[in-house]
Amino acid sequence: MTIALYSLRCIQLGLHVADLEQLEYGDVIDMMTEAINDGVDYMPVATQADFDNF
Repeated sequence: MTIALYSLRCIQLGLHVADLEQLEYGDVIDMMTEAINDGVDYMPVATQADFDNF
């Protein structure tokens, strides 16, 4: 990831320079990943009743 792309993604997340001084690179990458996954619809998790029916 280039510095320009990293800076763009930080701006899209609403992070300021003061925020970046408090966060590590990996923390920001995790925030980017979570932001991408916000719109994903996951399959429902099986309940005990589902296992009993199986």
